[in-house]
Amino acid sequence: MIIILLLKASLALCRIAQLPTITEQSHTQVAYPFDEDFTIKCEARGNPQPTFNWTKDGKPFDLLSDPRIVASNNSGTFVIQNRGIITNFQGKYRCFASNVLGTAMSEEIELIVPSVPKFPKEKIEPLDVEHGDSVILHCNPPKGIPPLHIYWMNIDLQHIPQDERVSMSLKGDLYFANVEENDSRSDYCCFAAFPRLRTIVQKMPMTLKVSRSNFIKERKPKLLIPPETAGSSSSVTVIKGGVLLLECIAEGLPTPHLSWVKVTGNLPKDEPETENFGKILKIEQVTAADEGTYQCTASNPMGRAKHEFHVHVEEPPRWIKEPEGGVYSVGTNLVLLCEAIGNPEPTIQWKLNGMPIDSRTFRGRISAREISLTNLQLQDSAVYQCEATNKHGTILASANVNVLNIAPLILTSDGENYATVVGYSAFLHCEIFASPAADIRWTKDDSIEPLSTLRYELNKNGTLEIKETKKEDSGSYACWAANSVGKRAITANLDIRDATKLVVTPKNPRVLKSHSILLKCQSEYDSHLKHSFKLSWRKDGDKLPVNSTEDGRIILDRDTLFISSVTLEDQGVYTCVASTSLDSVTAASQLVVLDVPDPPEDLQLSENQNRSVRLSWKAGASHNSPINESIIEFEENRWEPGRWQELTRALGNDTTALLSLAPYMNYQFRVVSVNAVGRSQPSKPSLRYATPPAAPDKNPENIRVEASEPNEMVMKWEPLKPMERNGPGLEYKVSWRQRGVEVDWNEETVKKHSLTLRNTPTFVPYEIKVQAVNNLGSGPEPNVTIGYSGEDGDRNYGMIPGLEPFSEFRLTVLAYNAKGDGPESSPVVFETPEGVNETHEIGPLSDVSITNRSTLSWRLSGLSSSTKYKFYVKACTVKGCGKPVTEEGLTMAQGSKGIGKISEAVNPTQKFHPIEALEPGTEYTVRLVTKNWVDNNSIFEDVIETRGRVKEKEDLHPDPEAQSIKDEIFGEYSDSDEKPLKGSLQSINGDIKATESADSLVDYGEGEHGMFNEDGSFIGAYSGSKEKGSVESTGSSTATFPLHA
Repeated sequence: MIIILLLKASLALCRIAQLPTITEQSHTQVAYPFDEDFTIKCEARGNPQPTFNWTKDGKPFDLLSDPRIVASNNSGTFVIQNRGIITNFQGKYRCFASNVLGTAMSEEIELIVPSVPKFPKEKIEPLDVEHGDSVILHCNPPKGIPPLHIYWMNIDLQHIPQDERVSMSLKGDLYFANVEENDSRSDYCCFAAFPRLRTIVQKMPMTLKVSRSNFIKERKPKLLIPPETAGSSSSVTVIKGGVLLLECIAEGLPTPHLSWVKVTGNLPKDEPETENFGKILKIEQVTAADEGTYQCTASNPMGRAKHEFHVHVEEPPRWIKEPEGGVYSVGTNLVLLCEAIGNPEPTIQWKLNGMPIDSRTFRGRISAREISLTNLQLQDSAVYQCEATNKHGTILASANVNVLNIAPLILTSDGENYATVVGYSAFLHCEIFASPAADIRWTKDDSIEPLSTLRYELNKNGTLEIKETKKEDSGSYACWAANSVGKRAITANLDIRDATKLVVTPKNPRVLKSHSILLKCQSEYDSHLKHSFKLSWRKDGDKLPVNSTEDGRIILDRDTLFISSVTLEDQGVYTCVASTSLDSVTAASQLVVLDVPDPPEDLQLSENQNRSVRLSWKAGASHNSPINESIIEFEENRWEPGRWQELTRALGNDTTALLSLAPYMNYQFRVVSVNAVGRSQPSKPSLRYATPPAAPDKNPENIRVEASEPNEMVMKWEPLKPMERNGPGLEYKVSWRQRGVEVDWNEETVKKHSLTLRNTPTFVPYEIKVQAVNNLGSGPEPNVTIGYSGEDGDRNYGMIPGLEPFSEFRLTVLAYNAKGDGPESSPVVFETPEGVNETHEIGPLSDVSITNRSTLSWRLSGLSSSTKYKFYVKACTVKGCGKPVTEEGLTMAQGSKGIGKISEAVNPTQKFHPIEALEPGTEYTVRLVTKNWVDNNSIFEDVIETRGRVKEKEDLHPDPEAQSIKDEIFGEYSDSDEKPLKGSLQSINGDIKATESADSLVDYGEGEHGMFNEDGSFIGAYSGSKEKGSVESTGSSTATFPLHA
């Protein structure tokens, strides 16, 4: 169909007369002697077929004038056979193609017939000079086709060495700034090479004899090029776009040095290039900016010589506006414009059919840049030529002016069938040639009204574009063309098909590296297009091969794309392409591959301090999952070489962290990046960073006492970790003293983390301190720990007080020692009996309401003497009251001056018990009672009196006997909030102070260190001293009394 359409169009156009147009021509041509013939081309088209003729050097040239010329039929091309002497063919040719309408003219074609270059046979006299003289050996090469290459060699074809003293000029002469005796030789040969002619010629050898001079001929430089006759400056012209070569060669002794500078004009962007040991300045691709004055300077210690070059940049003609031809109707007007620039400014010449226009006979108007004609007629058809010329060249432009008067010719075939899909544009063609120009309109089906809605657009070439087609656009269309000479029409049929649709699922999936992904391309298309429907896949715009990849990971199966073991390189945009004969659609899905980050890089240490350093790094690629933290690890080779440990973490995308360091370590660091996928590989380690040693910052922890014998005490503690040693020579200074007995501390320094004391009293409290020491000093002042020496006897019973009435309990018993807990016994389940208010066992309950929320203490009065009380404190709101906390206390006997105080529980095996914080010279009543709310009888009661004055002590705060008390309790137990408050002090006529509650039988006793003995009985001591913590006395304020069970 396309071939038939073009054929019909060509036949229609063949009936239209056309001016000749040059379609092909030769340009400058060289007739090489080794070629068999030379072809000069000139081809043209036109209707009627043009005829050809030639001119040579502006005169008619007959192709039949020489039998060596072979002309071509229906063509201007001819061939010159290379026989005999052909130098007479050298010249400038021009081709003319003519028909009845006019004549087209080619550009000038220059044919160069070179002669074989030769040096003349001559006898060259030897040159005799003295040491230090300057010499020029002239080459004077013959003329030939450029390029020309000149070489100076000896008879053995060895190059003559050149340097700043000896060099060759651009013309090929050999210059000696000053000669030396070793320059003497008889075989200086100049060779001229003409590559395009495949010829090298040699000049006769020259002899140079250098004799020794009687004196040193030192002199300042003198320029040989340019010669002195040129003066101090000269002008140089260079063609724009060409190469500028400026040359300075000087003689003198010592050998002069050449330098260049631009004196005026714009400075070059780059440093000018120099050649030939600085004697030639070279600028390629010359522009107008290179215009200006350049200066060369030849200098030696004796003086200097200068020359200035005034460089002018010129250019051949080039077009600004070319004349444009065309088809014109009779009666219209014509304006042809022609404008060119160059340097020098080109001259413009108009020609008509290859001949200069005579303004006296030309009926139109003509100027240097414009030709105009009004009311064109058929005979005004012609070829107009504009030629622009300056000394650097000539350019030619042609404009064919065809004046025609014909009816419309529709070049598109009648009855064409078109099809497109819904939503696409449809193009119905109606190509027309007419003069005058034809009016074109389109109609649909039986309507005679032209199509004119916004969806219809008529292009200049007659094509109807229907935008965003719909099903109802199907039908028959007609194109009408008419002008003043006549009219024509053709029809066209249009079918509208359903558009192809695509969806790729899943849309933009995010897949973990090494997992698999299946992409599916779902499509819909018109059934009429079934046979032309095709599917293909692309990745990032490049087509994926139908066959699977070499490793079988990527498999294409029509509408599916399966990728197994996804790699980072698989990430990209995957596009499904569906095409039919009428449309092509795409649907894309971007595959994002998730992976752990790349390892961080370029770890740098800065801000170096004794105990800190700043670590900085560059994060690696996050692989589509932001880095949420960086783990900084360290390894030190002093204590645990090769073991990496976590030091700290940097949140988010931070790439720097200030690291806190321990003394006496030789660190190196690495960083691990973490994102939602996981951890990166560790970075390469940083440089080592050593911290100086220091005294310990801390003391051992978990100080405890263990003993297997009654008269032995083993003090143990957790040794400092290697990072906590801070320096060499770590030891432990252990201090101990019997609590309440010894004032001075016993000390011993050990390297291990235990110390055993023998011959200690049985189960007595000791104050213990352990301090870390190294070669640089001691650690901080250690805390005091209370421990007990070994005890004797076993326990196989105990009492659990304070159980809730009418409740069921499950009880187990276990034994333990320093190694840990033993197994539990079988459980015993028991119930407590139902009861009324437990306070009835000791008396009626009295209420006191305190409405002020800020009240934290309350004083009670009117209590009975020598009576034990139990107190309940509850917090209440409008909704009710919470569970009470309890505390108990004992009033003093009538007439007692002191304040009753319940002392700590004592072990029934003890023979003595210390009572602390007593005032000197004061009488106290000491009572030993059982812990039983029903029976308040004393086991023992005695009156004691302290004697003398003791020294004041600044502080008296014994630590709780926490380390050994575990051996004394029966077991852990929690009953409710109705327990005595831990560590509180009771004073009947003082303030009742509430403190915190604890969940252990250890705390279920009055006083600071409540305790039960093995049978659960309560042991209390009463004193008239101030509350512990407020005693201000000196020396020992502890009274010891015997216990009688």
